[in-house]
Amino acid sequence: MADLFVHPIRIYWEDTDAGGIVFYANYLKFFERARTEWLRHLGLEQQHLRETTGGMFVVTHTSLRYLLPARLDDVIRVSAQLQDKGRASLSLVQQASRRVRYAATPEVLAVDSEPHISTTEGPQTITLDRPPCRG
Repeated sequence: MADLFVHPIRIYWEDTDAGGIVFYANYLKFFERARTEWLRHLGLEQQHLRETTGGMFVVTHTSLRYLLPARLDDVIRVSAQLQDKGRASLSLVQQASRRVRYAATPEVLAVDSEPHISTTEGPQTITLDRPPCRG
């Protein structure tokens, strides 16, 4: 499996319900941010790809499992790890976790075991087997 990419995210009021617990749909946004930062880390800037090829990355499948709530002021670690790569698609494993004081391993909050992203067709098809595009 490929290297693990981790992106930290602090939980703010806007992410939570009235009880200070992260609203479940916000995990999709957290996973999207981590995927975007992971692609940027790899040299794939999405705006540049869209402008130069007309194509974009889109999520075509996802399956989230919620295990524990994140809370106001938590700093969670959202990871992205490549599982499989096709010519114009990627399959990943993503996880949101939180470090716990005095614990050897972090608490896993949510897992997206099946995010699959594909490229849309533009005037020029984006293939993932060529060198990265930098903006």
